Amino acid sequence: MAYGLLKGKRGIISGALDENSIAWKVALKASEEGATFTLTNAPVAMRLGAIKELAEATKAEIIPADATVVEDIENLFQKSTEVLGGKVDFILHSIGMSPNIRKGKPYGDLNYDWYQKSLDISALSLHKFLQVAEKQDAINEWGSVVALSYIAAQRTYPFYTDMADAKAMLESIARSYGYRYGKLKNVRVNTVSQSPTKTTAGSGIGGFNSFYDFADKMSPLGNASAEDCASYIITLFSDLTRMVTMQNLYHDGGYSSTGISEEVIELLNK
Repeated sequence: MAYGLLKGKRGIISGALDENSIAWKVALKASEEGATFTLTNAPVAMRLGAIKELAEATKAEIIPADATVVEDIENLFQKSTEVLGGKVDFILHSIGMSPNIRKGKPYGDLNYDWYQKSLDISALSLHKFLQVAEKQDAINEWGSVVALSYIAAQRTYPFYTDMADAKAMLESIARSYGYRYGKLKNVRVNTVSQSPTKTTAGSGIGGFNSFYDFADKMSPLGNASAEDCASYIITLFSDLTRMVTMQNLYHDGGYSSTGISEEVIELLNK
């Protein structure tokens, strides 16, 4: 059911790779709720994904951009405001990748060039988005920026290695720029810490399936789906959450507040 929460709003949605992506589901729901937006992803990711299908379904224009290259981001905002007919009201930052994880490097044997790449892609790209948007005055007053994070920014998950550091930096940038942009233009900036989700990116992490099952048993409501996460993000783009900013918001079925569950105790007693 659509509620018209984003009627008349314009935005930019990054990171939609395929139908399993949270960003993909956000785009579909944003369209249902009345928004118009552009889609963006790195050129290499676009070749691997099916973003053209999403663009057709939502009547959105695709603007390729490498999120680590400032010139690409400048072009993204310039073209988006032209295509959409004005400044944007919302941005989804759904960008993250670790070459060290992809190559199976443990935390005590990181390739530091790859480590810096992880930080650049997964965290600094948010700062670049916000800095470019500020300089171009590309976000309307009371706009909303949401970036996807993960609880490994606060707690240690051995398999998450340098992405944990990247997510911690991402959340810090959201707070720091959230203060700045709030004072400047009443723009709010938040991160959403989602349950383990069976996306292309998530499934590429070693031990993911075992941890997915563990988190599901730990969470009183079970793991939050990508679909439900998309619905939550839509509320953060809407005017219903105008006073929410600089927050890391857990969308995880209660996992982050649970010490241990009965289901996990039963498993340990077997």
